[in-house]
Amino acid sequence: MIGILYLCLCFTTGWAICTYVFPELMDITRTSYNKQKINFSPYLLLLPAWYLVGTLLLTWATYMMAYAFAGEPEPLAYANIIVMPVAGVCSSCLLYFNVFTKYRNPAYTITKDKVMATNASNPIKRKNVSNKVTAAHITNTRNSVNPKKVTEGIFFNSNKTVQKIELILVFAISVLAFLLMWSTFFVNDSKLYVGLSVFSDFSPHIGMIRSFSNGNNFPTAYSHYAGMDIKYHFMFQFLVGNLEYLGLRLDYAFNLPSMLSFISSFLLLYLLALKITGKIGVGVLSCLFFAFRSSKALFTYLANLPAEKGILQALVENTVFIGDTPNEDWGLWNLNVYCNQRHLAFGLAIMFLIILLFLPRAYEMHYALQHIKIGKLYRMRKVDWKLLLRELFFTKESWSVGNYRLAIVSGIILGSLSFFHGAAVIGCLLVLFVIAIVSKHRLEFVILAAITIGLSLMQTNFFIEGSAVSPQFLFGFIAKNKTLFGVASYLERLLGILPLVLLVSFLIQKSIGKHLLIAFSLPLIFAFTVSLTVDVTVNHKYIMMSCILLGIFAADLVISLLQRREILIRFASILLILILTSTGIYDFITVLKKNTPDTAIVLDLKHPLTQWINENSDSQDIFLTSNYAINQVVLGGAMLYQGWQYFAWSAGYDTLYRDTQVKRMYEASSPGELDTLVKENNIRFIIVDQHNRNSEEYQVNEANIQVSYACVYREGEGEWETAIYDTQIPLFVTY
Repeated sequence: MIGILYLCLCFTTGWAICTYVFPELMDITRTSYNKQKINFSPYLLLLPAWYLVGTLLLTWATYMMAYAFAGEPEPLAYANIIVMPVAGVCSSCLLYFNVFTKYRNPAYTITKDKVMATNASNPIKRKNVSNKVTAAHITNTRNSVNPKKVTEGIFFNSNKTVQKIELILVFAISVLAFLLMWSTFFVNDSKLYVGLSVFSDFSPHIGMIRSFSNGNNFPTAYSHYAGMDIKYHFMFQFLVGNLEYLGLRLDYAFNLPSMLSFISSFLLLYLLALKITGKIGVGVLSCLFFAFRSSKALFTYLANLPAEKGILQALVENTVFIGDTPNEDWGLWNLNVYCNQRHLAFGLAIMFLIILLFLPRAYEMHYALQHIKIGKLYRMRKVDWKLLLRELFFTKESWSVGNYRLAIVSGIILGSLSFFHGAAVIGCLLVLFVIAIVSKHRLEFVILAAITIGLSLMQTNFFIEGSAVSPQFLFGFIAKNKTLFGVASYLERLLGILPLVLLVSFLIQKSIGKHLLIAFSLPLIFAFTVSLTVDVTVNHKYIMMSCILLGIFAADLVISLLQRREILIRFASILLILILTSTGIYDFITVLKKNTPDTAIVLDLKHPLTQWINENSDSQDIFLTSNYAINQVVLGGAMLYQGWQYFAWSAGYDTLYRDTQVKRMYEASSPGELDTLVKENNIRFIIVDQHNRNSEEYQVNEANIQVSYACVYREGEGEWETAIYDTQIPLFVTY
């Protein structure tokens, strides 16, 4: 229950902060960026915003407080005892002074605008509203307001048809989130089931989670490369670890914030599409394109089937991710990504929220470029490049700061995301950079970027020794043919008809639409030209960001075709939707087929080995083991000297050096030689099991380990025996 209380505090803390720093947040839901009235229930924005902002603040506060108590046996106990009550009291005070006090003030609650809004549905009352609202009118209006209807107008959509659409959308997204998260990670009768399509990525994730919930990982180290700094964004895993520490079962601790993040990202994308186009259909279709990717993979797969094999049979029997581009069988591009990288949806949601807040600046500038102000009126401007350049770069409004609070707080929010999901921070800054070029109040973008980069550097210097990234020019991403035409061919095979749809959309869009299409494309361009780590494959997230955002304009084109009267055009638009989503839909089915209880990696939460590690070690104790991916040792929260190399290598660690050290320690010929190496590498426990005994990288000298240190845990027999040796209990005599 305390874990659920923590999640509730995330919402209330976010509510208090957003009410104070973003007082105009609810106004965002009333009109599109073109000032057209839109139908949108404010709670679909408020709840995600509260969750995201509150989770960021509360998680960082808990982490820093736990770090301050790192010397204590259970630093999370001290952190939560301090942070949770303080968060509850502070959020309550903020809410009281910024909401309840304000609504109790007649000067705030009774204004002409609110009287008109209250009477808007009554033509007689609306006709009689004068320019001056009398005290009697105020009193009568206040007394006649139905509290239920006022609440409905504030939080829910008054349009019943739209409200039903929203409820269906929320329900569908929630079901999708539930199926994805719980099919890939769940507990049944103390057995933990880790899905076949996610167990690889979950190896370091579970290790990091358990290093916090079962251990004392402060200062924080990477669970698959213990004893060094942390180069990988880990704060989402810390959040999960803290929730488990507070009493939530591991699957609830991992799945609940994952679901909330996933749902938040979809709802914010829906609002962003609605704000850009003013069309509910575009919002719904953008979510559909978000969930189910565009690709020609399904059509290529069917085209290459043997003639004697039936299509339906092949589709039913297949259990691998289809596609002919490199690593597509990993599930890089489909919904499986949000299953095995749970922190990605959280990062995307923050990204969408920041873009939502800053896009009005671009629309203001585009309107100013197209119109000239005469007194209080605007009229269309003739094309005059000198005047356009002056309006664009040499006016006060083009650079001045219109809202310091927006710029500063948004910078803090985005900067705080760096160790939740660094790629989302970079992707958001790339999009905002292009948006800022043709926007008013550019200094707001500068302030946001400066604070974001400053906070990111502070966190990097705090957690990482040396540089966090090594940027270099690398054209072509993972395309086999790294030429311009090779990349074009790769994109055509990967994205199918989507690039063509976007090209048509670009040609018919107005200036602001073209501007946003270019801005949303920049993460994709970045992915094909820059590599920040040794593993360029991780750039796939930038391509996904672009495809999700660009999907808004693909949806706009499709909806425009659907609104045409011609039957053939409508039929073609429906066919286009099927072509754009069919591969993604089949990928989703494949995710469910791959992740069944029969194919899952099953771990025992009550296994003696896991329990022993939990009770007899903490996160400062380094285990010398075989190169584990996921097993009972990892589930116990053991910090591995060298886990499965890909995880640490892709994060930037020197795995070749440790491979050499592992070989030397396991092959050591004498207790003295082994003890010297153990002390050099700060090894506390040595595990010998069937993985070591069958290793192709070294020949374990088990006899030497047995005479060097005391065996403190033993299970199994013969080759399948697992033994743990404590290097702090030597059996040999030192001179």
